[in-house]
Amino acid sequence: MQSGDSSLRKWLFQIIFESDTPQAKAFDIALITLILVSVGTVFLDSVPGLHERFGDIFYVMEWGFTLIFTLELALRLYCLERPWRYLRSFYGILDVLAILPTWLSLLIPGAQSLLVVRVLRVLRVFRVLRLMEFVGEGRMLMQALQRSQRKILLFLTTILLIITIFGSVIYMIEPPEAGFTSMPRSMYWAIVTLTTVGYGDIAPVTPLGQFISAFMMILGYSIIAVPTGVFSAEVIRSIQRERYSEEACPGCGREGHERDARYCRFCGTWLNEETPDPNARNEGETPANDDQPSH
Repeated sequence: MQSGDSSLRKWLFQIIFESDTPQAKAFDIALITLILVSVGTVFLDSVPGLHERFGDIFYVMEWGFTLIFTLELALRLYCLERPWRYLRSFYGILDVLAILPTWLSLLIPGAQSLLVVRVLRVLRVFRVLRLMEFVGEGRMLMQALQRSQRKILLFLTTILLIITIFGSVIYMIEPPEAGFTSMPRSMYWAIVTLTTVGYGDIAPVTPLGQFISAFMMILGYSIIAVPTGVFSAEVIRSIQRERYSEEACPGCGREGHERDARYCRFCGTWLNEETPDPNARNEGETPANDDQPSH
């Protein structure tokens, strides 16, 4: 009986936590669909007109989603060897918070008192991020983001310095009547201007302040592509690492071959040094098409 229970838990684990089988992929797609539909139901239920007309339907759908996600959480805990460790993890806490408000409504009557708690149901959408960990493309993007985090941090530090400097300068130049009443207020203007959002609630009135504002807008357009370029470069490097091998050719020593390549694309040498080339000519055999000196 224990063998059957162990095989069942292993089968459930492969479906719920893995994504390398058709059943696991179907489970992931179905779960993502349910999460998105449940979050959409919460959004629609918050509209007063829709709540009055379809409130009962939304209520039944919410309980249906809650029962499904409760069963899913129970199955996750069942197929794990250390379920309590999962419950204490970030995604485990999100799983509990996603189903907790609906179950609390049985103990706490009155919809008004649960309005704040019911908003926690929107946290279900974060569970999509957990499923992305089992997708190769999502993992590649996360690795690229981790490798570029220092460059992005340096970029953000530079932006903060620019905002601080220009906020201080504009605070000294512009009069308080223009809205620059404090340093934080001036830095707020610098952030809005540098990001080219331009709310217009604060604007310089002096010619020098307007010149600085125009310069900051142009500067914002110039540097807004920096983090995108850094991240894109890391993504390209990740794609190249996934596609190309770092193995050097034993014939010419060059790298950059695809992982499933058998021959060097530069000189045609057999790449696998552990096995002989199946198309190699026998020793002593004279190639028919070898170049011969011309007479």
